[in-house]
Amino acid sequence: MNQLRVERRRGQHFDWMLAGLVVVLMGMGLVNLVSAAASGVEGGSDIVSRQTMVMGLALLVMAAVVIIDYRHYDRFAYLLYGGTIGLLLLTLVIAEETRGARAWLFSGRFQPSEVAKIGMVLALAHYFGRNPPSSIRRLRDLFVPGLIIAIPVALIVAQKDLGVAVLTLLIGLTLLPLVNVPLRAWIGIGAVGLAGLVALWQYGLKDYQQERILGFLDPSRDPLSSGYQQMQSKIAVGSGGLFGTGWQQGTQTQLRFLPTQHTDFAFSVLAEEWGFVGAFLALGVYAAMCLWGLLIARNSKDTFGAVLAIGLVGTLLWPATINVAMVLGLAPVIGVPLPLFSYGGSALLSAAISIGLLLNVSMRRYVF
Repeated sequence: MNQLRVERRRGQHFDWMLAGLVVVLMGMGLVNLVSAAASGVEGGSDIVSRQTMVMGLALLVMAAVVIIDYRHYDRFAYLLYGGTIGLLLLTLVIAEETRGARAWLFSGRFQPSEVAKIGMVLALAHYFGRNPPSSIRRLRDLFVPGLIIAIPVALIVAQKDLGVAVLTLLIGLTLLPLVNVPLRAWIGIGAVGLAGLVALWQYGLKDYQQERILGFLDPSRDPLSSGYQQMQSKIAVGSGGLFGTGWQQGTQTQLRFLPTQHTDFAFSVLAEEWGFVGAFLALGVYAAMCLWGLLIARNSKDTFGAVLAIGLVGTLLWPATINVAMVLGLAPVIGVPLPLFSYGGSALLSAAISIGLLLNVSMRRYVF
């Protein structure tokens, strides 16, 4: 009887605000995808039906993650982290090379790096749950969390998926502002990191990867190749004006000047057809979702839940920031989709897991 009463209380404290924001974003993404598919994208209506099915699966995954008390994830955090690392290793062994990277399993249907980001956040939250960030004042105390971040990042780099590796690193670094390491130590790390970037440019990047970065700095240097996507994207965003050209009325979208308008450049379709107002509304929903996630962290009853919530906000914030910057020509094209909005199975399911865990922490703060 007591258990039943607890479950009822959990249902009463379900976070409808966060769930509502997620549904709004997914709905906007689906409407946007219908327009992108109407332009004659290969697969057309199949793309829309597949995304609809994946959305249904994502909601089921979200519900399954919510049901299990998040403190159980704390107990098995390192085991889950090890499982995602195993998937990354398996990808290096058996995955076929696609667009210069070995990052997908099951004939391009599953990208292990998406779940590896969540496994990394769980492991970091587990560590900081027992070693509160406010108590960490020396760099040597960051060896374990640094290793937790470095392993998946290194494996993703080995897969030749540099963009996702950078994204994973940024997500891992989301928690570092919580520690009390002196500023001079971070300056030293920055200097070492800068030297590492120089070495990476000289010896680690392939020619096509260097071209992407150079194309970002000056898209006009190769407008028909490395700079094409970004230039067409900026034209699409600019042509939207204040209120947009109208649904399925954007010339850049309907004439297919953007080859990946349903995936990495879905936001450019939104900006062209719905204008500044539509784009601002979508970004406002993202901002509200991330701020709500930070509020969940603040109200959490334990350190693990608080750190986990902050890390999960990072899994949503950084991809959204990089994708929008990429579409606007403010960041290199590195193949990062817009969470809960762009077409794609792995990214959507990964975001669903993040949202499920946030909902989990939120609703159980009342029955801790």
